Amino acid sequence: MKAYVIQGGGGINELSLKEQDIPKPGSGEILVKVKANAINYRDLMMVKNGPTDGRIPNSDGAGLVEEVGEGVTAFKKGDRVVGTFFQNWDSGPIRDDVMNSAMGGAIDGMLCEYAVLNENGALPIPEHLSFEEASTLPCAGLTAWNCLIEAGGAAAGQTALLLGTGGVSIFAQQMAAAAGIKTILTSSSDDKLARAQTLGANEVINYRSIPDWEAEVGKLTDGHGVDVVVEVGGAGTLSKSVEAVRIGGRISLVGVLTGGQMDPTSIMRKSIRLQGIYVGPRDMFARMNAALLHNDIHPVIDTVVDFKDAKDAYHLMESGQHFGKIVISI
Repeated sequence: MKAYVIQGGGGINELSLKEQDIPKPGSGEILVKVKANAINYRDLMMVKNGPTDGRIPNSDGAGLVEEVGEGVTAFKKGDRVVGTFFQNWDSGPIRDDVMNSAMGGAIDGMLCEYAVLNENGALPIPEHLSFEEASTLPCAGLTAWNCLIEAGGAAAGQTALLLGTGGVSIFAQQMAAAAGIKTILTSSSDDKLARAQTLGANEVINYRSIPDWEAEVGKLTDGHGVDVVVEVGGAGTLSKSVEAVRIGGRISLVGVLTGGQMDPTSIMRKSIRLQGIYVGPRDMFARMNAALLHNDIHPVIDTVVDFKDAKDAYHLMESGQHFGKIVISI
C-alpha cells in the first residue's frame, strides 16, 4: 500500500509517499480500506513540526472494512466506517491513557490506503453522508459538537459566538442553526461572512473593519454578551472572547491559531467557565452522528484533492483561504 510519512524535521514538502506492507488486524481490530481523509489545523502542525520520523499523519479518515480480526462483532467486511480521533476513549472524562491513542500524533494516522483501527475506534458512517463528508467528522465535527452542545451546554434561544470560518466554526454554525441557537460569526472576509449567513448565521462581524469586535458583540446582545464562545483563536483572541461572553457564560477553548497573553482577572470577575476541549469520546461521536442524520446536516467541504496531491491540501490549510473543510480523496 501507499502511505504518506513525516520525514526528517517535518514540513509539508518533506512529506514522503512510501510503499508499505498492508497491515494485518489483530484481535479486536479491523482493517479499513481508506477512501477519504480530512485535514485539520492540528494535522498541519504535526506535519510541520514532525512529531516522529516515519509517522503517518492525519487523524481523520473514512472507508470500507476490508478484514476483521479475531473477536470482532461490531463490523464485517464491506461496512462503511469512520475512525475516531482517539482510539482508546469510549466514554467519560479524558484520561492519561487516552492521550496516547491520538491518531496522526501518538500513533499512526490515516493518510494511507489501508489503516488498522480498534473495533471501538470506529463508528458506522451516517447513511446520508459520503466517505468525503464522513471523513470530516472525527476531529472538527466532534470538537464543534462538544464545544457548543455537550460541554458548551448551549440551548435553543441562547447565543453563541463563533470565530472564523474554518472547519470547527462552520460545523458549529450548522449545528447551532439546527438547534435553534443564535450565532454571531466573525471573519476577515466579507465573502466568507456572506456564505456563513446562507448557513444561518444571525449576525456577522468583519474583524478587520471592526477590530474591537468584542464591543460589537456587546451591542448585538444589548450589553449582555453571548452565552457561549467557540474559541479557536487561542491566547491572541481569548481576552476579547472574555469581554464578549456574558457573566456566568462559557468559553470552549480549542484553538492555538494566535499567540499572545491575557490577564485572568476578567475570567474570575465575570465567573466565566473556561474549558479546554480536545475532541470527545466515542459515545459522544455516536450522539452527534444521530443529530446530523436527524437534521440532514452535510459537512461543508471547500476543496477535495487527490491522494497524489495531498501536499496541496496542507498548503491550502496553511493559507487560511478555505471555508469549511479540506478533504483528500483516496
